[in-house]
Order: sequence, then structure tokens, then C-alpha cells
Amino acid sequence: MNLSKSEEQLMNYLWKLKKAFMKDLLTEFPEPKPATTTVATLLKRMKDKGFVDYKLFGNSREYYPLVRKSEYFSQHLKGLIKDFFNDSSTQFASFFTNETDLSTEELENLKKMIDEQIKKKQ
Repeated sequence: MNLSKSEEQLMNYLWKLKKAFMKDLLTEFPEPKPATTTVATLLKRMKDKGFVDYKLFGNSREYYPLVRKSEYFSQHLKGLIKDFFNDSSTQFASFFTNETDLSTEELENLKKMIDEQIKKKQ
């Protein structure tokens, strides 16, 4: 299950903070800040989707992520590769290296990472 752009933005703040009360999350938003009710609605939807949970402290809720950032983006990337690159990592890599402005140094670093992964799998 995916998050909407607004939910993703809020989730990024929660990943950054690790755990946060509503006031902490609101502080992270740029001006103009969303209404507290808007953020509360997003948090409820994210809880229903299984991305966040909270602990009660009196009337206050301290929210925390249930899904790691790397796990979420890994699944998101797998979906992108499946939907836009015919489920081919090679097509994605080709697109990525051809359509981005990677420097020679960045390409060399990428090559080194790939070579290290190949050695691990042998």
C-alpha cells in the first residue's frame, strides 16, 4: 500500500524525528503550516494503512513509524520498476544512467557498488 504525497511528506518528518507529538510534527512543516485537523486526519489514515502507531500520554499521542524508510522506498522503487520498466531492473538502470546528469565520479562509484554486489553474490 502506498502513501499519498501529503502522507509521504508527513512520514518523512516522522522518520526524521523517530517519534513525535502533533506539535513536533507541525513544527517541521514549512509556512503556511497545515491545520492541526489536517495533520490528524493524515495520521489517522496512515495508522489505518499500518504505517504509524502511537502511544497515549494523557490526552496526547506520541506517534512513531511502523515501517522503516528504506523498506518503504524499496517497495516503492520495485513498484516503479514493475510499472514503468517492464519489471526490468536493467531497463531502469539504463534509464537512470542515461537520463540523469551523473558525473564520471558518480558513475565510477556506482560501478564500484555494483562490482561489490556481484562479488557478494558469487
